[in-house]
Amino acid sequence: MSARGKKKATKLSRSSRAGVIFPVGRMMRYLRAWTHKYRISMGAPVYMAAVIEYLAAEILELAGNAARDNRKSRITPRHIKLAVANDEELNQLLRGVTISNGGVLPRIHPELLSKKRGGRVKVDSQVAVPEKKKERAKSPKKPAAKRGKGKPGRKPKVGAKKNAENDKEAASDSMSEEGLGDGFTILSAKSLFLGQKLSLTESEISKIGGIQVEGIINPTNADIDLKDGVGNALEKAGGKEFLESIKELRKSQGPLDVAAVAVSQADGLAAQFVIHCNIPQWGSEKCEDQLEKTVKNCLSAAEDKQLKSLAFPSLPAGRNGFPKQTAAQLILKAISSHFVSEISSSLKNIYFVMFDSESIGIYLQEMAKMDAK
Repeated sequence: MSARGKKKATKLSRSSRAGVIFPVGRMMRYLRAWTHKYRISMGAPVYMAAVIEYLAAEILELAGNAARDNRKSRITPRHIKLAVANDEELNQLLRGVTISNGGVLPRIHPELLSKKRGGRVKVDSQVAVPEKKKERAKSPKKPAAKRGKGKPGRKPKVGAKKNAENDKEAASDSMSEEGLGDGFTILSAKSLFLGQKLSLTESEISKIGGIQVEGIINPTNADIDLKDGVGNALEKAGGKEFLESIKELRKSQGPLDVAAVAVSQADGLAAQFVIHCNIPQWGSEKCEDQLEKTVKNCLSAAEDKQLKSLAFPSLPAGRNGFPKQTAAQLILKAISSHFVSEISSSLKNIYFVMFDSESIGIYLQEMAKMDAK
């Protein structure tokens, strides 16, 4: 055939041949400019383009979730900052990177709030002391009180009983706040309709097994895996005893449905029971309603065991997890509606245990909205 009959071969770029969007040729040029002392293989720019493309897609997806939570249609550097700080792996990778106009993460120093809590106790003790002094001052003047036939002398005793009862209640409240163990700091508290107390607590995820409550919520999947997050920390704290109780639970309970719960003994832990719940995936059908149902099932399971205190760790966040703002709103809504519908409950204290500053700021904001309502 003549040269005119030949079909011209279409040129394919290196990016299209590798199946990536980012330019492979530009990566090769950068590598040659930066690492001119070393030999560069032909596959190095391909791997580099693929890795950078994956990181960009991951950050854009998480930043889009942050923008959607804040009801914004455009991604800003602030959303990228929140997305990186929200993901454990990205935060570790980019811990030395400064994002321009990204702002800072909300963080309240725990010592500031602990001093305020201690100040309240001091004020109560100062108020109670002068009343006792008045009783001592009035006791030697018994002969002058004969006109009232002893009635004026009985009033201070009633006041003393009330003061003693108030002191006991204050002592029990301080014990309930400070009895969580080492490494747990209560930042904020709120009381509900039936007297239940919601407390926001800061700690590390590795210390969740040592929290001194009667029940711990473990967000997991249908197979009750202990590979990530809270489950892994509970496994390390409980050891073989806790693993054996989980194996028995898997045999007896079987796979958990979405929003279903299963209760196991907290062998090797400071708590008495662990309530495992199969949380729904973000983006699934009716995922928000399923999350509210999961929280209510956890509370019902705790009431069936007559538990008085319960720890709610933060739910897993990330690519398939719930956005933190949405999860906090749904959890607080489910808890308040549960106690409104119940006539009586054994639960008295619920602790939200948070491990990062962003979750703490979100829960402080949402609990303040509950006070405003």
